[in-house]
Amino acid sequence: SRHEAPQMAATQDAKGKGEGGDQNFDYMFKLLIIGNSSVGKTSFLFRYADDAFTSAFVSTVGIDFKVKTVYKNDKRIKLQIWDTAGQERYRTITTAYYRGAMGFILMYDITNEESFGAVQDWSTQIKTYSWDNAQVVLAGNKCDMEEERVVSVESGRLLAEQLGFEFFETSAKDNINVKQTFERLVDLICDKMSESLDTDPAVTTGAPTAKLTDSAPPLQQQGCNC
Repeated sequence: SRHEAPQMAATQDAKGKGEGGDQNFDYMFKLLIIGNSSVGKTSFLFRYADDAFTSAFVSTVGIDFKVKTVYKNDKRIKLQIWDTAGQERYRTITTAYYRGAMGFILMYDITNEESFGAVQDWSTQIKTYSWDNAQVVLAGNKCDMEEERVVSVESGRLLAEQLGFEFFETSAKDNINVKQTFERLVDLICDKMSESLDTDPAVTTGAPTAKLTDSAPPLQQQGCNC
């Protein structure tokens, strides 16, 4: 089935307009974190957006999101990151949000074989409900719990290769590969935008190939990290 492409480019001239400078960005990327219940999706998002972690597990009801702005190639990219409920009963709600998503973090728990077995089904959901060019990173979460591991690193990597996804093992608790996972996903989306220039010059302007950083360009650079 054909899915319409999400709107990639936000306004280039609405600098600082709107409440709290909400329009102060060049692009907005809609990202979704999906996977079985209790694999750590909410903790993963909180670690990235707020740099916080709690071991208390509370099931996400329906869907929630956080916003984070990153900088790449002198462009401000606003990430709208949706945290979805893993339970089956919310499936019709969450799949409605797949439309227009440019990137997915598909998560399983390395200590839970069932969550790993469900990756194929989640992959099918993405192909069914999302834009055809949506980028996906497979994340094996809770890699801090090595003694309880039931899914090997190699198994995760192999499945990611078979599905054509990038792969990271992560830990929201120990803050392992959380930022890297999001940065890689944004890189993949930017690369896809660059490719799209050949067929649709209106998609974007500029060449989003520079390294992604958390700090604003020229102004705040204290030194050279070359």
